[in-house]
Amino acid sequence: MAKINPFKAVRPTRDKVSLIASRSYQSYTPVERDSRMDYNPYSFLHIVNPGYKYQKEISGEERYKLVRNRYLEFKEDEIFMQDETPCFYVYKIVNREKESFRGIIAAASAEDYENDIIKKHEDTLTDRETTFKQYLKTVGFNAEPVLLTYPDNDTIASIIEKVAKERAEYEFTTTYRDTHYLWKVDDKKSIEQIQSAFDTMKTIYIADGHHRSASSYLLAKDLESNNTEHKGTEAYNFFMSYLIPESDLRIYEFNRLIKDLNGLSKEEFLIQLDEWFRIENRGIEVYKPSKSHHFSMYLDGEFYSLYLRKSIYEFKDALEELDAQILFKTVLDPILGIKDLRTDTRIEYSHGKNDIVYVKSKVDQGEFQVGFGLFPATVDQMKKIADQGLKMPPKSTYIEPKLRSGITIYEFDD
Repeated sequence: MAKINPFKAVRPTRDKVSLIASRSYQSYTPVERDSRMDYNPYSFLHIVNPGYKYQKEISGEERYKLVRNRYLEFKEDEIFMQDETPCFYVYKIVNREKESFRGIIAAASAEDYENDIIKKHEDTLTDRETTFKQYLKTVGFNAEPVLLTYPDNDTIASIIEKVAKERAEYEFTTTYRDTHYLWKVDDKKSIEQIQSAFDTMKTIYIADGHHRSASSYLLAKDLESNNTEHKGTEAYNFFMSYLIPESDLRIYEFNRLIKDLNGLSKEEFLIQLDEWFRIENRGIEVYKPSKSHHFSMYLDGEFYSLYLRKSIYEFKDALEELDAQILFKTVLDPILGIKDLRTDTRIEYSHGKNDIVYVKSKVDQGEFQVGFGLFPATVDQMKKIADQGLKMPPKSTYIEPKLRSGITIYEFDD
């Protein structure tokens, strides 16, 4: 049963939250990052990029220690404050398309991760897990929640609905035109009701944040092994998460862009595709797949629809039904010679919010020779793959909501 705990978040003061909140560090270009730091002394980027202060690139343990120092400075300057009692936090995001996401920020259990109560659908890289574990161990906090999803639950929904009628602790809009709201849930009855509701759930699922989850689990094991008085209730046994109902999750596809045809002519390539797909040339008509097992292809100035020949393709498990896996098994690997989707430099990815026209533009500019558009995976597909202990190929899903860093911070060095 899923164990979810309230915690005493370290948070920005109300007047500075909109200045502090930032996207993940990797999502900025160097120019964007420097611009924000040049003109905003409160950006959380100053904490996670401490070398900016010295105009120097700093990495490894030296960087981690400076991140810790910047964080402590923000606390000393009372830019951050800490709640006095453990709370849950109702968090709402309304994006520019007016879609609404509502869930609860809480501490999820590393033991649940180990016992597969928190289920995974993506592989993680050991080096990244270890690096981020060491980062967390040195800095002593986590500032970006893992996105978890759970089956829709009436009890939790009614509590969120009730809490959201009150004035929000935070309400601010980003330059992306997303509006963020946060409410504290600190009354004992509501906290117990939320915990009891999650306690009835046999499984919850990682939607986004597999490496952060894995690193938090490794950290818990590391600190446990060095604590002779370990009880299981220490803060390091949990990691900060944003839990949203499955109905609020939005999954977009990742389209594929390939730099060459692996030595094949256009005609030879199309003939090999014909083994697996019914092909129709759509000309300049923009084509985007409308259901699973249909693919869009843009090649040499023309769109093609590719419909999988299901009579010869074997659907032996949930993974084999996933379009990203189908494309890999029928085209990318056997025809185009792309064996490793993580490391091959001939393939790049574009998330579905960029749309298929973006793929067309990249091919037309000569950066790539062919582009493929996919139909997005569903929540049910994601869950079935996780339930069967299988892992999706890299870049199979682009999931929203995307969270901001620095709004709630979870400390685990107590």
